[in-house]
Amino acid sequence: MGPGTGFAGEVKASMARVGKRIDGFRAVLAAAMALGLVSGLSLTGCVTDATPTEDPALVALESGEALLDSGDQAAALAEFERAIAVNPELSTAYLGAGDVYRRTGNYQAAEERYRAAAELQPDSFRAQYSHGLSLQLLQRATDAIRAYLRALAIEPGDFAANLNLAIAYLSMNEPGQARPFAERAVDARPDDGPARINLAATYSRLGRHEEAVVEYQQAAELTDLTPPLLLGLADSLGRTGRYAEMAATLEQLVRVEPSAAAYERLGSAWFRLKAYEDALRAFRGSVRQDEDYYPAWNGIGVCLLNRYLWERGADERIRSAAIEALRRSLRLKRNQPRIVELVRRYG
Repeated sequence: MGPGTGFAGEVKASMARVGKRIDGFRAVLAAAMALGLVSGLSLTGCVTDATPTEDPALVALESGEALLDSGDQAAALAEFERAIAVNPELSTAYLGAGDVYRRTGNYQAAEERYRAAAELQPDSFRAQYSHGLSLQLLQRATDAIRAYLRALAIEPGDFAANLNLAIAYLSMNEPGQARPFAERAVDARPDDGPARINLAATYSRLGRHEEAVVEYQQAAELTDLTPPLLLGLADSLGRTGRYAEMAATLEQLVRVEPSAAAYERLGSAWFRLKAYEDALRAFRGSVRQDEDYYPAWNGIGVCLLNRYLWERGADERIRSAAIEALRRSLRLKRNQPRIVELVRRYG
C-alpha cells in the first residue's frame, strides 16, 4: 500500500471533502450577510446583538428613586410623574410622588397620590399607612383613623401605625379608643420616649393619673425634658395629691422654659401646699408672661381674697385688688360661675 492509500488515506480524503463544504458554506454566508439577508449569526450558533426594550415607566421609577435618595426632590418628582403618565397602574410611582409632596409640605397632593396607591394596592401596608399619614397631616382625623386601621389589618404590630392611630383618636377626644394602640406602640418600642409620653397623655385623659405618672417618669429617662412632658407630669402629680413633686417639676420647667401655663400651675401647686405668698408670686409671673391668661388672674384674685379674709378686712385695698383681678378674668372668659359668685359675694 502506498502513501495516501488504505484507512489513513480514506480519512484524509474525507476530511478534505468536509473542509471544502465548510469553505463553501462560509462563502455563501458571507454573501448573504453582505446582502443584509442574515444578521448576527456565527458558526457557533444563532445569537442576536439586540437588547430587549426596557419598560419606560420602570426606567422613570428607578430614576426617580435614585434622585430622591440623592436629595434632588424636584427632579425625582418629575420622574415619578412621568412614570405615572406612562403607566397609570404603577402604584410604586404614586408612592414615590406622594413621598416628595409630603416632604415638601404639599399634603393635599400627597394625599391624592397616596390614595391612588392605596386603591391600586389595597393589601399594601406602605400604601395604606402613607395615606393615613397624609390624612392626619391634613387634620382629617376620622379618615386617617380608617386608613390606619386598614394598615394595621395588614401589619398589626407596626410601631408608627399604632402610635399615630392613638394620636388621631386623642385628637378626637377619644382616649378610650386610643389606649390599646398607645399601649401597643410602647410594647413595640419600650425605649421610645414620645410613645411613652403619648401613652401617659392617654392615661391622664382617662383619669388614670397614677399610671400616667409612671409613663411620664419613664419618658423623662428616655428623652429630653420638654415643656409638654413636664406639664403633663406636673398635672398628673397634682391629680394624685403629690403637690410637692408637682411644684418641684414646675420649678424646673420655669427655669428652663418659662410660660404662662407653667407659672400658673406652679402657683396652684404652692397654693395647695398652703404656701400662699409663693403662690401669689407664681400667678403674677404667669400674667407677666401673658396678660390674657385668665386662670392666673383667678389665682391672683383668690390669693388676695384669702389675705383680706385672714386680716379680717383690715385693708380694703387688698379686697379691691382681688375683685379687679377676678373681673379681669371674667372679661377674658365670661362662663366661670364660681368666679362670678366670688365677685358677687365680695365685690
